[in-house]
Amino acid sequence: YDGCEWKSGVLLTLFHFAEQLSDASTCIEALQVLRAMALNYPTLVSAYWERVSILVYKLLQSVVDEDSPTTWKASTRDCVGYIGDKVLTAAIKVLDGCLRAISGFKGTEDLQYDRLIDTPFTSDCIRSIRISSAPSYGFVEPEFGQEPIFQAGCDQWSEAIRKHIVLVLHHGSAVVRSCTVTCFAGITSSIFASFNKQEKDFITSSLITAALHDKTPSVRSAACRAIGVISCFPETSLCAGIYENFIIAVEANTRDPLTSVRITASWALANVCDSLRYRVDDMSFEGSKTTSQVVDSLIECSLRLTEDGDKVKSNAVRALGSISKYVKLRCMTSIKSLDEGVLPLAHQHSSNSHHLPCAGDSSWLERTVQAFLSCVTTGNVKVQWNVCHALSNLFSNETIKLQDMDWAPSVFSILLLLLRDASNFKIRIQAAAALAVPTTPL
Repeated sequence: YDGCEWKSGVLLTLFHFAEQLSDASTCIEALQVLRAMALNYPTLVSAYWERVSILVYKLLQSVVDEDSPTTWKASTRDCVGYIGDKVLTAAIKVLDGCLRAISGFKGTEDLQYDRLIDTPFTSDCIRSIRISSAPSYGFVEPEFGQEPIFQAGCDQWSEAIRKHIVLVLHHGSAVVRSCTVTCFAGITSSIFASFNKQEKDFITSSLITAALHDKTPSVRSAACRAIGVISCFPETSLCAGIYENFIIAVEANTRDPLTSVRITASWALANVCDSLRYRVDDMSFEGSKTTSQVVDSLIECSLRLTEDGDKVKSNAVRALGSISKYVKLRCMTSIKSLDEGVLPLAHQHSSNSHHLPCAGDSSWLERTVQAFLSCVTTGNVKVQWNVCHALSNLFSNETIKLQDMDWAPSVFSILLLLLRDASNFKIRIQAAAALAVPTTPL
């Protein structure tokens, strides 16, 4: 497209049909196409954001307004409400797609890339991130692509929060609420950092409230997914109150009777545990009783989830791997060389800048290792891969002396068997990576 064609071409036609409140079917179809264009042609979004904002706001107001049910063609009020909810959902998905496109959101692969930096054999490699969208086709004329995506995304996210999201965040329809909460899962770290305190508090409190108090499983699941994304941002992890409330919300949903909710909650839990990396160098948490309680809660929740299905189990193992990497070891019954189970003062001092305070339960490491061994023998390929990765993290914990651990021979035997016999090459690679971590012989 060039600057003239888009004004009188497909986009204008789509906006025209999307504004037809008297024909819900056409309106919904047009909105679905607009969302697809936002996802597949993200560079176009900044050029027509103002039109999108006006359109979505108009639709949200029209459907949310209790006095406007007669606008829709339907024989009963219930049917009108159903059609109105479908229009709302389609409009919110357009908003979500546009916000993700204009802020440069690339999916959860962004989070995985950060973790690969710490993985043996991959830390020295440059990895191209695959984006789950079509090529970024855009306008020919340069003025449409000159504004940085980051700057544009900040302004438009702020506008969406105060203008659109507040209208439907507490809507009576669970589908509408779920789609609205899902929007928060598309925030990037740079965009979140640009928000003022009021906007950050609004987002985090909305997610915590939805995860803990919404009666609909799909809404709680959407809230957990957004928590899993935002918990990986350094800005969130530095705030103890938000971090601990996220843990409470996620932990509660790991007990949900629905497997789909537990899967999302366990994924969020693993991300929360991975964000412990941002607390390692924060002295305000060093030696904190609250932090010890938080770590204990994460450990107990993760260990419990290792007994769930494979989709939950793989996330639980990843969570335990992150905990094993960053939590200090002080008291272990299987440590042979330490008097009274206390690390020498010099060693404690040298580790303070690299690890969090130890967990209150001194048996956490033995229980964690036993969970790893159980999962690697009973879990599927994804579980086994995560166990190998988790063991890499555990071996990276400098407060753990592997040569003094009774369980070390069993763990290394399992890794050697996987390296030799595993049919999946990714498992063999990760087993080799784990074996390469220890710096001292057993």
